[in-house]
Formats: sequence, structure tokens, C-alpha cells
Amino acid sequence: MSDNHPERLSSVSVLRPVASAPADETTATMVEMLQDHLALVRDGKLRSLALVSVSRDGAAIGTQWSCTHGDSASLIGKLAVLTHDLMAARD
Repeated sequence: MSDNHPERLSSVSVLRPVASAPADETTATMVEMLQDHLALVRDGKLRSLALVSVSRDGAAIGTQWSCTHGDSASLIGKLAVLTHDLMAARD
């Protein structure tokens, strides 16, 4: 980080190493995808991000997002298209 933006230092989280490898290929794929997106965020190549999480038993679904003003409508639209595609793939 440069000294030009000292206010960013307060939002830095210390990452801890993963003690063991992911349990399976699906978990490894999710970890890799998250790491790829984190790299894009660090490089300043993303301005908005939405994440949908589903618990192992499928009973809980969570959404998290971080977006620039004006991107929320676009994210909602993209998530609606994704939902439609996922539902169509189930049939």
C-alpha cells in the first residue's frame, strides 16, 4: 500500500494461512474462485461484488455485497438472471 492513502490501512485484515487442504474438489474450487476475486479486488479491477451463500443442508441462504453507488440495480439484475439460469438448469 502506498503512503498516499493511509486511511486504507485501518481496513486491512490479517489473513491466516489455511492449516489443511480443502476437503474436496468442490471446496477447492470455491476457495480458488474466492482467491481469484480477492486478487481482482486488491488490483483495483473490481468495484462491486455480490456473493450468495447456501448452507450445507440448504436451509440457510445468505447474500453479501459491496458495491459502488449505482451498481446495486445492475447487481440485482445480474442476480435475477443467474437465478433464472439456475432454476432452468434444475429442470
